[in-house]
Amino acid sequence: MGKRIRLINDPSDLVPLLRTFGSRTHKSVFDDLSNEWVTKAELEVNHSDVLSSIAILTKSGLIESRWRMPEPGETPDKEYHVSYSKAQANFQCTIEDLSDLIMMAFKNDDSTYEFIEAIEREVKNGNQSMTGLSRALDKNPMYIRGAAKRSPNLSVKGQRIEYVGAEE
Repeated sequence: MGKRIRLINDPSDLVPLLRTFGSRTHKSVFDDLSNEWVTKAELEVNHSDVLSSIAILTKSGLIESRWRMPEPGETPDKEYHVSYSKAQANFQCTIEDLSDLIMMAFKNDDSTYEFIEAIEREVKNGNQSMTGLSRALDKNPMYIRGAAKRSPNLSVKGQRIEYVGAEE
């Protein structure tokens, strides 16, 4: 594992991190990836739902990937490894914002589905600014950022949210 430090400067970055480490499956996949470079097929031997674990770890920025050189005549496989060995948090927010982010992280998918879908609709219709989304959805920007960080189809870029479609 690398000796890099993951800097957390945005409180909304806690949402994918808490979702990752709030799940035994995701945490177990993370632990395996911290030891060595591993392919999806190798992970599937010991874990179920590897695709969602890889997706959330990638969205969190916790893993990196590269192509494994195959034997002659075989196709290359993508392999994964943990990017960071430490984390450092440096942010300030209101307790209300922090509680909203923690609630967003631990709510079940059914209770957040409609809100995330509403954000995706707004973004697809051209409303990508945090201020515009906040007005349209009647939620504070931190809550919207947390929901967007939870969605596999949205990417937060500064004060804008972009629709990126479903990622691997």
